Amino acid sequence: MSTTLLFLIGLALIIGGAELLVRGAIGLSKTLGIPPLIVGLTVVAFGTASPELAVCIDAARNGHSDISVGNIVGSNILNVLLILGLAAIVRPLAVAQQLVRLDVPIMIGASGLLMLVVLDRTIGMMDGVLFCALLVGYLILVVRISQKESREVQKEYENQYSPDARPGILRTLIDLATIGIGLTLLLTGTPRFVQGAVAIAQVLGLSEHVISLTIVSVGTSLPELATSVLASIRGQRDIAVGNVVGSNIFNIFAVLGISTLVAGGYTVSPAAIHVDIPVMIAAAFLCLPVFLTRNVISRGEGLLFVGYYVAYAAYLLLSVTDHGLLPIYRTVLIYVVIPLTLIPVLIGLLRAMKRR
Repeated sequence: MSTTLLFLIGLALIIGGAELLVRGAIGLSKTLGIPPLIVGLTVVAFGTASPELAVCIDAARNGHSDISVGNIVGSNILNVLLILGLAAIVRPLAVAQQLVRLDVPIMIGASGLLMLVVLDRTIGMMDGVLFCALLVGYLILVVRISQKESREVQKEYENQYSPDARPGILRTLIDLATIGIGLTLLLTGTPRFVQGAVAIAQVLGLSEHVISLTIVSVGTSLPELATSVLASIRGQRDIAVGNVVGSNIFNIFAVLGISTLVAGGYTVSPAAIHVDIPVMIAAAFLCLPVFLTRNVISRGEGLLFVGYYVAYAAYLLLSVTDHGLLPIYRTVLIYVVIPLTLIPVLIGLLRAMKRR
């Protein structure tokens, strides 16, 4: 079986498994009488994070720590810059959900905490315990705040995750079977996906870290991409934004925490510490002025987010090939492009702070 075919089969099984897992979990949640808003903020977030979790555990257990850490960092960068950007380009995103506005500082704090944890180039078992403990605290916060959410936001989630009147043992068995099939597909596809990614890296002469930041993170983030873009098209803007921000928090607290405990720890590459995690933190910070000013992500800001992701991907490409233009590109990016594009965002933030 060719490397590309192995990779694509694994990716298809992971996406299909994640979809079935989410559908089964939503159905079971309806049977148990869990409110749609909580289902959207917790069950769906876990489901869309399941590809990252499966890939991280499999990669780490087979000695590919770079793929595990790179997948989480790359997915978080892609979620904010590319997925949120594309969703805003489709339709400007007005954010009414109070939890989302609270989630952004939490996302920034989680990203900063990850940087502190990896300064010794490792993520140990105690770090995994810390992340899991923070996950529990975050879930409690989600449930409490969701109960105070506006009726408008609750209605939006009811439209997406409406509780059908389908009680009974048969319905429950079907939902459990769907979850079981989804997990089976995930577990079957993950080893093939990781093996294919490693083989592609070897064929192209790229590091596993770079492959995980690009191809692997794109593949495992497809559920988030589909959820956010479709929600934006349907006008479910809180779901589009909440899915991205919530997924980033789940990736650090849940995916990294659980996979660290299962795998026994990670070794983190210098490139992740010096370049990629700082980019992830910067992307998280970029959300703060946007969310605090008008609570709207405009099409222009969406284009800015996507442009940043393209610039980051170009940087990875130049660094991998050790291109002669890399020093010039880095200088122009850091000292010209980023400052000029951030000036309007910062001005908006200062004006909002003055009004308050």
